[in-house]
Amino acid sequence: MESHGTTILAVRKDGQTAVAGDGQVTIQNAILKHGARKVRRLYQDRVVAGFAGAAGDALALFERFEGKLEEHAGNLPRAAYELVKDWRTDRSLRRLEALLVVADKEHLLLVSGNGDLIEPDDGLIGIGSGGPYALAAARALSAHTDLPAEQIAREAMNIAADICIYTNRELTVEVV
Repeated sequence: MESHGTTILAVRKDGQTAVAGDGQVTIQNAILKHGARKVRRLYQDRVVAGFAGAAGDALALFERFEGKLEEHAGNLPRAAYELVKDWRTDRSLRRLEALLVVADKEHLLLVSGNGDLIEPDDGLIGIGSGGPYALAAARALSAHTDLPAEQIAREAMNIAADICIYTNRELTVEVV
């Protein structure tokens, strides 16, 4: 069963990071849900994480990642590194198909099962089917407006929803 994803956008600007996700769940050519929550707060509400990919896989990764955050006293880069390491070497985790965007007050990271652990130079990350559209809009808004991170994330996600058929306007936005 072919499933199409989501749009997650993270915008870091002026000491704040907003992580936004749409709510649409689509399988093949049918929308199954409009209000899914793909962005969550973790570790005493100090970390925000968003996922693109298979929901069950992402939930398993959230659980594993939160364990890593606990194990490393909320140290986001260390917890992300340990998750990537496990994801690459653990046979059961290797099959999980998802991407994570994670952020705290100091860091914004893309985490994948391919071994990727990337902190963007420009403070912007877009993942999922509408990720490139949201990312392009966020880059333009960030460069040419004085809007704060949360407003850029919301506006860019709405632009992505106008373009990507797998993205809707039912947004969840968390700010750290």
